[in-house]
Amino acid sequence: MRRDDVEFAGHAGNLLRGWLYLPAGDQPAPGLVMAHGLSATKEMALDDFAEVFADAGFCVLVYDHRNLGASDGLPRQEINPWAQARDYRHAIGWLSERPEVDGDRIGIWGSSFSGGEVIVVGACDERVKAVVANVPFAALGGDIDYSEPAARFEAMREALFDESGSGLADSEKGPVVGPIAVVDETGDGRPVFLPQPESKEWFLRRGGEPESRWRNQITIRNAFGTDPVYDPGVCIDRIAPTPLLMVVATEDRLASTADARAAFERAGEPKRLELIEGHHFTPYDGEPLARAARATRAFLLEYL
Repeated sequence: MRRDDVEFAGHAGNLLRGWLYLPAGDQPAPGLVMAHGLSATKEMALDDFAEVFADAGFCVLVYDHRNLGASDGLPRQEINPWAQARDYRHAIGWLSERPEVDGDRIGIWGSSFSGGEVIVVGACDERVKAVVANVPFAALGGDIDYSEPAARFEAMREALFDESGSGLADSEKGPVVGPIAVVDETGDGRPVFLPQPESKEWFLRRGGEPESRWRNQITIRNAFGTDPVYDPGVCIDRIAPTPLLMVVATEDRLASTADARAAFERAGEPKRLELIEGHHFTPYDGEPLARAARATRAFLLEYL
């Protein structure tokens, strides 16, 4: 196995940068596209996952979302789920054209906020042959009626495929949150987006490592209150017959455990659920990470 630094063009030529893990062997291997969750960068545990998958024989592309980490894009630290999901599709295209990769066997992996994005992309893009949603923001949940989502799904699919430059992925006029700190770093009572103690501990520990490039600030655009509403729960039952793995933390206060499990119940077969005891960030460290990675490796070996 080796790891190369790579860059590729996302939407409108925006350069996205990351790592390409290449397994041993001379034959084209199945591929996996990976990106992190809300504001996090690839250095914050994604290498630990990717090494397990590459050792199992997968070509793994790990990259930072636009506006974050090593990738280009302005405004810096701005997160737009429509734009991030659309860039997943560009990453799939780039990886599938690599000579080391079997372009007919591409999976996608996302975590937390990006766990919702891979649900959306997996439902809409027929090139995707397996979906892994790690502690995902899987649905808005609550009392939303998901019994007849057809029109909402088609609207979300249209928004995802919009390359016009004027849609939700590009609009600067849509609903915005921030700029706001991700977690409480100063203790002075200023508003933060993630007030949970486990969020503060993980982001400041992993994001505080010198090589992480993480910044404790975000602006979130077009994620809430848009038309169509950004809700992966509308898409989850459209993933099948593409296989789906959801890794869910049992005490998740960020990406609600109850909402994730309810979304999983609506998904079609084949599907697999891996429950990890602990909070949202538990599967990013130590033995819980190893367990999540092993479950994902077994799933990918079966379906890719």
